[in-house]
Amino acid sequence: MSKAQLTRTGILRMALGGGAADPLLPAEGGGGRRAPFLLRALRIAVVVCLYWFTSIAMVFLNKYLLDSPSLRLDAPLFVTFFQCALTAALCLGLSLGAACGPPCSGLPTLRLDPKVSRSVLPLSAVFIGMVTSNNLCLKHVGVAFYNVGRSLTTVFNVLLSYLLLKQTTSLYALLACGVIIGGFWLGVDQEGAEGTLSWTGIFFGILASLCVSLNAIYTKKVLPVVDGSIWRLTFYNNVNACVLFFPLMMLLGEFRTLYHFDKLVSLSFWGVMTLGGVFGFAIGYVTGLQIKFTSPLTHNVSGTAKACAQTVLAVIYFEETKSFLWWTSNLMVLGGSFAYTWVKGLEMRKVQEDPNVKSGERNETGV
Repeated sequence: MSKAQLTRTGILRMALGGGAADPLLPAEGGGGRRAPFLLRALRIAVVVCLYWFTSIAMVFLNKYLLDSPSLRLDAPLFVTFFQCALTAALCLGLSLGAACGPPCSGLPTLRLDPKVSRSVLPLSAVFIGMVTSNNLCLKHVGVAFYNVGRSLTTVFNVLLSYLLLKQTTSLYALLACGVIIGGFWLGVDQEGAEGTLSWTGIFFGILASLCVSLNAIYTKKVLPVVDGSIWRLTFYNNVNACVLFFPLMMLLGEFRTLYHFDKLVSLSFWGVMTLGGVFGFAIGYVTGLQIKFTSPLTHNVSGTAKACAQTVLAVIYFEETKSFLWWTSNLMVLGGSFAYTWVKGLEMRKVQEDPNVKSGERNETGV
């Protein structure tokens, strides 16, 4: 997955790639014959296009809600709170619809257990930091620079894996991380040269990258509390986030901002808010679909290509002019991310094919 699109349920799916099956996704291969090549290729193409459309549309919608001159809504926590509330409501709605049969028949029943909610609370605190810093980064930087601003997730993954899990990283993977860091700093330099640099946006981009890495680690720790169910974890996580957002919004005066907001009763405003929340929820599902029909490695490659397309679309849509070095910084970040994904894929394949490696060591390498 692209570093710029690891949000809410999408992150959970990536972190829990080896977890329980998703009842909303098609079952793995059964006993029937494989579909013809053209049909499988068409299905993969449709799923990849759906992932690209959902992911890119979500970023542009959030940019409009967070920083549109025509909207003039300075309440990023409220926008994030609403999307979390809608995600929790959609999880609950799908659970209640389980009695209706496919495709919801396999969903677990959701009910709010205070004991489970307290156990999930540490993850929810990291989750709030992640989604809030994501949105604050997007608010203060342009969509075109958003990928570079949040490009250090891979670097934090390597750092935290060593500090917390004592896992070392190969030289080639470290070189790929070096390319990403170089692209990040070159991008910051070029944004400054063009007069569009926001140090606030850079700060929240780095914080978002750190929180994405921490979220993956805490997700794996908390998952047994909800019996390995990603849907229960998503539900509890977003319910906790909604509760925790209230004092934060009060502290930052966002309720006063909403009281004076002239479009608070506008149907078009709430329509865009709802659409953004639906896309935020859907990104987890389409991410799971893409992994299911391709592979985790192909999904990461697709995410990297999507980030490139998103950058180009943003430059065209906002009619921006960028320098050669600015584009070079983007290519370094995307190239470094692709190289890291490729190297780790080769390393994991080598470990899985080695009969002398224990299954526990295979799992550690995968994580």
